Amino acid sequence: MSEPLVVGLSAVIVAVTDETPRVLAVRRPGAPGAPEGWGLPSGPLDPERDRTLELALRSWVRAQTGLELGYVEQLYTFGDRERRTAGPWDGPREISIAYLALVREGAAPGPAGATWLDVYDLFPWEDWRRGGPPGVDPVVAPAAARGVGPAGGPSRTARRERADIAFGLGGAAWDGDRVLDRYELLYETRAVAEALRDAGGGSRPTAGTGRALALDHRRILASALGRLRGKLRYRPVAFELLPPLFTLSQLQRTVEALAGLRLHQQNFRRLVEQGGLVEGTGKIETRTGGRPAELFRFRREVLRERPAPGVGLPGRRRRRSADGAA
Repeated sequence: MSEPLVVGLSAVIVAVTDETPRVLAVRRPGAPGAPEGWGLPSGPLDPERDRTLELALRSWVRAQTGLELGYVEQLYTFGDRERRTAGPWDGPREISIAYLALVREGAAPGPAGATWLDVYDLFPWEDWRRGGPPGVDPVVAPAAARGVGPAGGPSRTARRERADIAFGLGGAAWDGDRVLDRYELLYETRAVAEALRDAGGGSRPTAGTGRALALDHRRILASALGRLRGKLRYRPVAFELLPPLFTLSQLQRTVEALAGLRLHQQNFRRLVEQGGLVEGTGKIETRTGGRPAELFRFRREVLRERPAPGVGLPGRRRRRSADGAA
C-alpha cells in the first residue's frame, strides 16, 4: 500500500525595515510532547476547492497573518520523507511547494500569533556588513567541516573542502548565493537545532548557529534567501521592498541588507543610474539624519529596455576572516 501524501503550500514573506531583512512567521503547534515553535505561513492544498496553487497560498497567508500578498513567485518543491515526521509521531508524507513573496513591512494585521523575525537571527553567519559575526571562523565553519554524518558519507577531507567553498575559507571566495549549501552543511554535521531535533535530541546545537524554525522551514528560508540574492543581479526585486518614492541611500541599504554585504556607494549609484533603473522626481527628503536627498522612483520602462535589469551585485568575492586575514 502506498503511503498517504499531502500537498502543502508554504510562503516565505520577506520585508526589509531599518536595514534589517525580516521574514513573517506564525506560531505552529508542536507535536505531542514537543513545544510550540515558529514556522512559515503554510497549509495543505485542497484539490477540490483550490482552483490554483497560488490562490490557495494567498488564502492560507490571509487566514494566518491577515496579509494580502502582492509580488509572489514559486520557489521550490520540498519533498524529503522525514520533513513532516520529525519527532515522536508519524504522519502522511508531505510535499511542500514553497513561494517567495516580497512586501513592505507593517504590523502583522492578523492573529496575535504572527510576527516578523530577523533573518540574520536565523542565519547569523550570512551577515557580513560589519565584518561578519565573530563566531563564524572559529566555531561555525569548523562545525560544518566535522566528520559527522552517515556511514559511507564524504571523507573529512572532502567535507573540509566543501566547507571552505561554502564559507569562503582556505583561499576560497565567499559566494553570498550559497545560503542553502551553508545551512545544509551545518544540518548534516548536527550543528543546528533542527538536526538534533530530527535525530531525537541528545546534545545542544553549536553556538552561533541561529534560532530554529518548525519542520524544514529554515531550509526553505535558506533557499529563498539564496534565490533572492541571485535575483538582485538580474531583476529589480529590491523595488518591491521600497515605498514608491525613496532616496538612493534607502535603495542601497535595502540591497545591502539582503546581500549581507556593504557596497561601494559611488559604484552602486553609478550602476543604478547608468542602468536606467531610477529617475529623479525633483522632490527632496529632509528627514535623512544628514544632508537633504533627492527622492527617486523606479523607472518601469527599464523592464522593456534591458533583459536583466538588476543592480549588478558582486558575485564571488574574497572576505576577511575574524583575524583580518584574506
